[in-house]
Amino acid sequence: MKTRAKQRPRKEGNPDLRRQRQTPALEIPQLVEELKEYLTPCLFTPLKYVQGNHEKLMRERLLTLPVMVALVVSLVYRNIPGLSETVRLLQQEGLLWVKPLKVSKQAVSKRLMNFPAEIFAVLLKRVLEKKPDVAKKNPLEKQWETVREKFSALWIADGSTLEQLRKRLKIAPKESGELAGKIMVIVEALTQVPVTMWYEENARCNDKIWGQELLEALPESGLLIFDLGFFCFSWFDQFTQENKFFLTRMRGKTSYQVQRVLSSGAFYRDEIIELGQYRSNPCHHPVRLVSVLWGKTWYYYLTNVLDARHLSPQEVCDLYRRRWKIEEAFSLTKRLLGLAYLWVGHINGVQIQILSTLIFYTVLNQLVAEVAIALHQPKEKISVEMVFRSLYYVAKAVLRGENPDTVVYLASQAKLFGLVKAERKRHRQKDALSRQIWDPIPLS
Repeated sequence: MKTRAKQRPRKEGNPDLRRQRQTPALEIPQLVEELKEYLTPCLFTPLKYVQGNHEKLMRERLLTLPVMVALVVSLVYRNIPGLSETVRLLQQEGLLWVKPLKVSKQAVSKRLMNFPAEIFAVLLKRVLEKKPDVAKKNPLEKQWETVREKFSALWIADGSTLEQLRKRLKIAPKESGELAGKIMVIVEALTQVPVTMWYEENARCNDKIWGQELLEALPESGLLIFDLGFFCFSWFDQFTQENKFFLTRMRGKTSYQVQRVLSSGAFYRDEIIELGQYRSNPCHHPVRLVSVLWGKTWYYYLTNVLDARHLSPQEVCDLYRRRWKIEEAFSLTKRLLGLAYLWVGHINGVQIQILSTLIFYTVLNQLVAEVAIALHQPKEKISVEMVFRSLYYVAKAVLRGENPDTVVYLASQAKLFGLVKAERKRHRQKDALSRQIWDPIPLS
């Protein structure tokens, strides 16, 4: 009689906090050169930064700006398990552009606590300004090319709290109430490239504290996609008054009155409405409500793009679905690039880690775009995670003396490395459901 095999218990806990590697990844010469290109020559000249209302200049010391940037960027891109291993690597091999240098772990830890995080914000801004535009070389689907031409910017904004990371790691804060904080990140909707980032020490703060900064950062005729955390009538009015656009979800039980119906079908409705019918401070400008029946559930989307020819109901729905791309970016930076593990328990060190992670994520995103071009695939079809993991094989090829071009090597082994995402059953089901909803769409 056959006995039933015991099932292995499912792993519990946060998947972002899986077992870390104990040895650092190998350096890849071509990637090192690319990091140098992005971060120099600004690194090797004294940088000015703004602290409060005063402009300050970095002063020279052993752990200079180039050394600190090489150290923290290497921590991210080589997946070094901690400061102790980083100090050993710095002393034995050197890191990036820094030759072997003997420093103590205590010195590095203390430097992370008092090194101005504003410097890394300046570096991130320069890296973003310096990155080449590969959008023209890597064409999108025809639908998204058309949408991009109608707006000066297509951005996604979302916040992520770092508070629970401290709790899950069981690291006791030095002071009562000290938390890891919260970040607000903007990424491009179609390429997932970071645009800018803000940090707030109070991890319990509401996303709306960044409302004015987001509105000021968005260029005229740009469109910002965000979730219900920003739902506010006065904020919606500001977008319309400044000739800027938004796309979000409709909050439940919000009162409104239908002005006119633009179009409708068996599975959707497209209407112009007035928000806040029973409030003393209603929305002063009309907005557009697109309601869609997915399966057995109705979903409601709000935008101030009132012309359906400028943004069709299907584009409204599909564009908001792309908001989850920023959640993928958060997952990658936390799980893949190690942002779920904090190097130090100090707020300043946490900010430096966030900014340096975004610096490397920008460079990695550029590499993914170049691989997509080499494979003649849309960038969203390329797995960022598998490109990053496949860098190990590039490093091994370098050790064998092959010295391959990184992009060419990855593209030639794309099937083996699993770089192109597979089309799964759920994707086919979504496509079939989408065709059922939107074919054809009568416009009135």
